[in-house]
Amino acid sequence: MIGSGVAGLTAALRAQALGLHVLVITKAAVADGNTRWAQGGVAVVLEDQHDLDDSVAKHAEDTFTAGAGLVDEPAARSILDGGPAAVARLRADGARFDASGNGLLARAREGGHSAFRVIHAGGDATGAEVERALVAQAGQAGVPVLEHHIAVDALRTPGGRVAGVTVLDRHGVPGVVRASAVLVASGGIGQLYQATSNPEIATGDGLALALRAGATVADIEFVQFHPTVLYTPGARGRCPLVTEAVRGEGATLVDGAGLPVMRGVHPLGDLAPRDVVSGAITRRMATAPGGVDDHVFLDATSIAGFAQRFPTVFAACAALGLDPAVDPIPVTPAAHFSCGGVVTTVDGRSSVAGLYAAGEVARTGLHGANRLASNSLLEGLVVGQRVAEAVAADLAAGLLADPARGRLPSWTTAPAADRDSLQRVMSRYAAIGRDADGLAAAGSVLDLSLSDTPLWTHAAVEDAALTVAAQALLAAAVRRTESRGCHVRSDFPGRDDGWRRSQHIRLSPSGQPVLADPIPLEGVA
Repeated sequence: MIGSGVAGLTAALRAQALGLHVLVITKAAVADGNTRWAQGGVAVVLEDQHDLDDSVAKHAEDTFTAGAGLVDEPAARSILDGGPAAVARLRADGARFDASGNGLLARAREGGHSAFRVIHAGGDATGAEVERALVAQAGQAGVPVLEHHIAVDALRTPGGRVAGVTVLDRHGVPGVVRASAVLVASGGIGQLYQATSNPEIATGDGLALALRAGATVADIEFVQFHPTVLYTPGARGRCPLVTEAVRGEGATLVDGAGLPVMRGVHPLGDLAPRDVVSGAITRRMATAPGGVDDHVFLDATSIAGFAQRFPTVFAACAALGLDPAVDPIPVTPAAHFSCGGVVTTVDGRSSVAGLYAAGEVARTGLHGANRLASNSLLEGLVVGQRVAEAVAADLAAGLLADPARGRLPSWTTAPAADRDSLQRVMSRYAAIGRDADGLAAAGSVLDLSLSDTPLWTHAAVEDAALTVAAQALLAAAVRRTESRGCHVRSDFPGRDDGWRRSQHIRLSPSGQPVLADPIPLEGVA
């Protein structure tokens, strides 16, 4: 298992319970992944704990709407149907969610949701509680964890099956882990951009490993920008998130002149899907109302007990000398979630035998062109469980490789761009607003800064991963001549349903991301 977030640890625990030998590899400490930063909650319709007119079917409809025509509807229904049981297991294993005064779980409503169905923990610390519970379970179960090791490349048999990975420790000492199955659950690609809600380790390593192993990725052009991260002048890297649940409790977005940002933009107003809100903020900032062109404000002064309901956001604001009870919160969009990734079935099987993917690095079809708020933790819980069962089934059926037959990869270098240049050019030309000239400029800058880099350090592996992720994103974004979901083209502002399809990308023999025809997947769906 590569990655120790919600998907990786859920899979590891289930695999061990099934009697499989498990090793979790993580390039930081076991609890340092992206899961712990998730503030909003888990979107799920629990029996006897939902609005009277809510249902899993309505949750699915909201997911389809947010996904802007690219959601794989059977896959999404399958994952959402599995949500209540997955959450029940998590709660039985010690996760504690906030309760309401009537003895039921407290539920919030977030952007794109038509009902109050987002359960949360610690107010706005749901990811931290989910991660705490899973890490505690893994410790109690004795799941072995290899910390501070980065997975570099897959071992493959002569027939092309995956049979393990190469790794580097924090000092660059290489190692080999042989296994019949490799699960990539390494998170997203937020570090492609200067400002992101993702931690510093979200550099797309698992995506790059899967591509180099022969897997296909899809929907990589759809990067969701969270509308509201806390604005700090000149901030780089991970920025504190201001959870969407703040707007769910009644906060409103206003510009530098004090005018509402979302009035007349969408029927759901401030609770419109994230692509809609991020786009509206970006357009409003471009007009520099009140002389402010790099942020807007979230007015949460009407929310009683803000510090108790949103302690994480309150602490981040207090660090800047702000009190949300009296001060509007300065916010701006930032890279948040990759809707695309390694193409898999709903139980994590990729197009390469022995290689599985789950969580943000995977593309199951649940998110389409834009993720519905708080669907990600649910996906990790459901698919993490299923992928372990898929591995056990494939192993029993004799479909996986003998690890002893895995060969070391033939390459020891990969093209890598200067990270600072890459982040600047991706933020400038491949963020929310894109056009042909800007995407071409981004590609040219990347090409000029490329150099073959030995994959001997964590930083080199990360830079090479960010580079191939950027190249793949640009290739898909250039070709998609429409605006849909998270992909907004200023030169093609309308949606074109001739483009109501996903774009698949693989690596060419020379190692370049190229557009490819879809590959059918076999297995449990």
